[in-house]
Amino acid sequence: MLIVWRTLLIPWVIQLALCCGGCDQTGRILGEVSADPIQPETIQVWFNHRIRARYQSPISRTWRHGDNLELVLLEAINAARHEVLVAVQDISLPHLAEALIDARNRGVTVQVILENTYSTPWTEQLASHLPSHQRQRWHQLKRLADRNGDGETSQEEASLGDAIGLLRDAGIALIDDSEDGSRGSGLMHHKFLIIDEQWVLTGSANFTSSGIHGDAGATQTRGNVNHLLRFHSSELAKVFCREFQVMWGDGPGREQDSQFGLQKRSGGVESVMVGNTKVDVLFAPHPKRNPKHGLNWLAQQLGSAQRSIDMALFVFSAQQLANVLQQRVDAGVQLRLIADPGFASRPFSEVLDLLGVALPDHNCKLEQNNQPFQQPMQSVGTPRLARGDKLHHKFAVIDNRRVITGSFNWSPSAAHTNDETLLVIHSPQLAKHFTREMDRLWDTAELGITPHIQRKLDRQKIRCGDGVERG
Repeated sequence: MLIVWRTLLIPWVIQLALCCGGCDQTGRILGEVSADPIQPETIQVWFNHRIRARYQSPISRTWRHGDNLELVLLEAINAARHEVLVAVQDISLPHLAEALIDARNRGVTVQVILENTYSTPWTEQLASHLPSHQRQRWHQLKRLADRNGDGETSQEEASLGDAIGLLRDAGIALIDDSEDGSRGSGLMHHKFLIIDEQWVLTGSANFTSSGIHGDAGATQTRGNVNHLLRFHSSELAKVFCREFQVMWGDGPGREQDSQFGLQKRSGGVESVMVGNTKVDVLFAPHPKRNPKHGLNWLAQQLGSAQRSIDMALFVFSAQQLANVLQQRVDAGVQLRLIADPGFASRPFSEVLDLLGVALPDHNCKLEQNNQPFQQPMQSVGTPRLARGDKLHHKFAVIDNRRVITGSFNWSPSAAHTNDETLLVIHSPQLAKHFTREMDRLWDTAELGITPHIQRKLDRQKIRCGDGVERG
């Protein structure tokens, strides 16, 4: 099957090189592919903002930089012969739903687990009854369904453009995290796909337009900054299948024996060899009293760094990890951090600790045990992104040899509440690809205390003074 997938990719690359000859921007030259670092034989990674690749966005129809993560997912589903298992927070791309339906129609077992917030067809919702964030999503999905681009979404277009509606109407087996009889776990935040008990695809991206390509109707967007990994390993697939089956139980509408969140009684780190590469896996959540929880494991990984730590993070709100970083900096370890601008400046953000400042919240309270660095880090910043896009990575590179990644944001919620995946991949080859992505973000980042952060600090200083630490 590896040969099949490579064969599928080759015509697409050739077509891309040829078609770009008529674009207003220079296309990628096929001979330049060899300039990319070599990837491990059984692991591949793609980045949807990668400079050295280009594809035509199915949303805006314009050519843009990046790897087409949707195409990777579609090829994986289309190559399935026996089984496709999906556990992802959100699916809103109609072509992915169509591929899953086609797989089921050719005899493949298809099972889907979603976060309950996103498991209702949007065409059955009233925008006026939704919270603001979900209302914005509803309008984006309506624009996404406008296939002829005339500014109006017909009833037929809406039906064809509702991914969850398509899956449900086709009879695809689907549950969410309320299947256990509860109102749902903290978040069913996994982002993985298992094919034929042989392939695992996972990373930081939700299977949505915003997570991969950009927002419909907002041509300036390029999608949240994400990556996707593909592993060829029956042993790793078994590890992910066990996590899936615990959540799936007996499927929809029966005994409600599905287990999510802390009901799962998640275990500790499992290690497998994927080819010649060691991959460690931890599924969250764990109770705070359980020493196997994800923040403790992250602290161990960071604490073992001898030379360098690179981090590209959506959310960083774990004081425990900031304290470990202080220790490593004091020991001479080189540190770089690029964080999402929207979360970097929130009162609970540990990015502020690294910058040596503290920001009181709306109640003029400071985070408990808050410990801003005495020497502010100058190697901390936020990327310049199109309005509406987010830095959604959750990765770190340790000593240019290990990659930490997964769906796991660096937060107490990820460790103690949500269904999450956390991986450590021991591969200098793969680390080079993540370091290249880090370098890309770093090249245009705003470092230090940005004007945006300074304005927030000034406003809260006037309102709260220095604030009061929470008891």
